[in-house]
Amino acid sequence: MNIEIVAIGDELLLGFTINTNAAYLARQLAPLGIRIGRSTTCADDARAISAAVGEALERSDGVITTGGLGPTADDKSKPAVASLFGRKMVMHADILAALEARWQNRYGHPLPPGNRQQALMPEGCVVLGNNHGTAPGVWLENESGRWVAMLPGVPREVRGMLADTLLPRLRLRIPKDAPVISTLTLRSTGIAESALADRLGELAAGVDGLPLAFLPGNDGVDLRLTAWSLPREVAASALATAAQRIRERVGQWIYGEADEDLAHLILEQCVERRLTIAVAESCTGGGLGSRLTAIPGSSRSVLGGVIAYANEVKIRELGVGPDVLERVGAVSEEVALAMASGVRERFGAGVGLSITGIAGPDGGTPEKPVGTVWVGLSMAGQDMAVRGLLPGNRSEIRYRAAQMALDQLRRRFVALGFAAPGGASESTHAASVASRSERIGWTTRVS
Repeated sequence: MNIEIVAIGDELLLGFTINTNAAYLARQLAPLGIRIGRSTTCADDARAISAAVGEALERSDGVITTGGLGPTADDKSKPAVASLFGRKMVMHADILAALEARWQNRYGHPLPPGNRQQALMPEGCVVLGNNHGTAPGVWLENESGRWVAMLPGVPREVRGMLADTLLPRLRLRIPKDAPVISTLTLRSTGIAESALADRLGELAAGVDGLPLAFLPGNDGVDLRLTAWSLPREVAASALATAAQRIRERVGQWIYGEADEDLAHLILEQCVERRLTIAVAESCTGGGLGSRLTAIPGSSRSVLGGVIAYANEVKIRELGVGPDVLERVGAVSEEVALAMASGVRERFGAGVGLSITGIAGPDGGTPEKPVGTVWVGLSMAGQDMAVRGLLPGNRSEIRYRAAQMALDQLRRRFVALGFAAPGGASESTHAASVASRSERIGWTTRVS
């Protein structure tokens, strides 16, 4: 089944609202074998809506619209689409009664006159119930079987209505043995996109007939494999085999799959090993601690941290020597090591993790340009520091520095023989560190 998505709203075109609905719909529909042929955004204008939906209907089996079902004057989706099907708008008594009861019970006053238009529906349509908001959805279908499903624009309502009403309706139209569209994403970090492609070699163009997409972001580079229009079991087997071939080439950089978060994976290891963590941060200003404590249950492992932005705090709270700061500066291997060991000792933690760097936009020098970051790690009787030169603006450098710190801890876990979600083994650890230094300018010191 091929369908199109039409997102309706001036706020989308003006850039005030990001259209997350299209991406969510595509992800949820692909496992059913439904391919999104095109995604369009149009203004809150009846002619624009009618033209966009009409053209989409001519090209596809069906259309999903989002937005324009509310109670205000700019909500024009229903009459615009109804006109394409030759339907007039009629008051739906059941919907009106439900809206009146909702307002009276919840707000203690009668339904505002403007909300009455939410009960106006195209004649002969199927009403798609909305248990997550006030605007019901609409299903219209013509004699040739082409259809339009109209959903509100609020993401929470789109997701709820998709699960409650639209997906069950679409499943009835798709044979159980129909081919599906399946994806598998491997998450890598600590290696640039070009370096990753070099190491993958011929696999970068695709693996066993499955296309491979490179998706760089602040966490690293995601590698997404896609199996198009294959039986479900065949697709799953093909994706697993292709993923294993990728892991054999670049497994030391892979830390997880799908949308797994590195901080969550690190904390799982800490809980399993009964390890506690303390963090010391300068340029990230608490970003590393925030990543860790955002995970439910993090209190089992995270003891606390110190935001040591000023040198005085590094000296007083973490025991960094004033002479060291004077001699090599705050952004240095020696200071990163001292911060990591200092915070571990102060909190009595099993792991001390530190970050110091230059996030910019000012403060860089030829020797230490903006993006220079040192990560320190103190654990298991051995301290180490790693230098990175991270790209991006201030917020991107700060985020990537936290990711870099988490990755160094992941690699230490691998070297110690801990389970590794990314598939790296102890034998690959030394090679991965050397490769990192060679490929993207990180250097490692162990003391």
